[in-house]
Amino acid sequence: MTTRTYRAQAFLDAAGRLGVPVTVGSERPQILQAANPAGHLTLPFGETRRALAAIEAFAKAHPIGAIVATDDDGLLLAAEAAEAIGLSHNSPVSVARARDKSATRQALSDRGLRAPRFVKVPLDGDPAKHAGRMPYPCVVKPLSLSASRGVIRADDPASFMQAFDRVRKILAATRGSLAAPESLQWILVEEYLDGEEVALEGLLDHGELRVFALYDKPDPLTGPYFEESIYVTPSRKEPGVQRKVVGMVREAASALGLTRGPVHAELRLDEKGPWVLEIAPRTIGGLCARTLRFTGGRTLEEVVLAHALGLPVPSYEREPGATGVMMIPIPSGGILRGVRGAAAARAVGHVDDVMITLPPGERVVPLPEGDRYLGFIFARARTPSQVESALREAHACLDFAIDPVDTPGGGG
Repeated sequence: MTTRTYRAQAFLDAAGRLGVPVTVGSERPQILQAANPAGHLTLPFGETRRALAAIEAFAKAHPIGAIVATDDDGLLLAAEAAEAIGLSHNSPVSVARARDKSATRQALSDRGLRAPRFVKVPLDGDPAKHAGRMPYPCVVKPLSLSASRGVIRADDPASFMQAFDRVRKILAATRGSLAAPESLQWILVEEYLDGEEVALEGLLDHGELRVFALYDKPDPLTGPYFEESIYVTPSRKEPGVQRKVVGMVREAASALGLTRGPVHAELRLDEKGPWVLEIAPRTIGGLCARTLRFTGGRTLEEVVLAHALGLPVPSYEREPGATGVMMIPIPSGGILRGVRGAAAARAVGHVDDVMITLPPGERVVPLPEGDRYLGFIFARARTPSQVESALREAHACLDFAIDPVDTPGGGG
């Protein structure tokens, strides 16, 4: 995991409940690392050979039972390290394919699955040369960034060139980060797909897909930016539609070569059925995994770690009822000075918790440049409709004091 992850405490708590020792591999040394050398390993995420050598040397002194990546940044390194020391894991080839949006599109198309038309354009190319040949509306996006960062809809040649230039600047700002260098050399352009979105959370076991949840996304995601907000499960889609979604995710995972571990998929639905937008070999992002509780109070992280270690999982059944989360959107760019109304939001019926994850004084940047949310609202009720209403009511209680400053892309 990187030090920017939302997921650290959830996975560490899960390991504690399972009674298994953990070594955290991250990109920065920890202050108390010398006192507990088996508890932390500093890894140069951007230098695969050095990172793999460090893991292999560590494993000789401290045998490793499983390697789990908490977020996108660690997926490929985890797969390569697991392969290097002989642990069961998705192949590095399949993980790299899933991490690259153009490679995913090509794999789906090669298998005969529904995939939008797409083209890769060199980052240093002239967008004017491509603007007249694009199918409008289209979507301009990076190959590997997550959380809708850099994803922009263009409706005509002029907006295409503006979007291309904006994505190019976003990619330039990520150089030196943990993103694969080759993914920063291209921009993906694909046809815009109309329709509602859903997300599926599940687990692959020797290629068999076990579905944990199908989430509805009740807010329209039509652009020009695609900021996700509300996830609610169980889905209110017709059973036949849900079966098609599950079948499509199963086929997509097979097309990518994914066979083991958690899977998070994003899909669009139209009158002909589902389209896979993304399928990632990891758990749901941010703090959204808190929406899933399994029989006995087990968390998603406990289930994932137990499966990775080959430990018995008493039940994969979720607790009854409906749950949901709102990823609190950033209304404007600037410096966050404070949040009012959190107590009132927590008092809304069916609301489990309201977590503001950015501290006062932090600079906030909206999409498409931003990659963080203001926080999360969680709700639990008998029906999905009650959950959605509670999330919206709680959000309406919040008031964010943001001092405007110049932000990337002109967001003020």
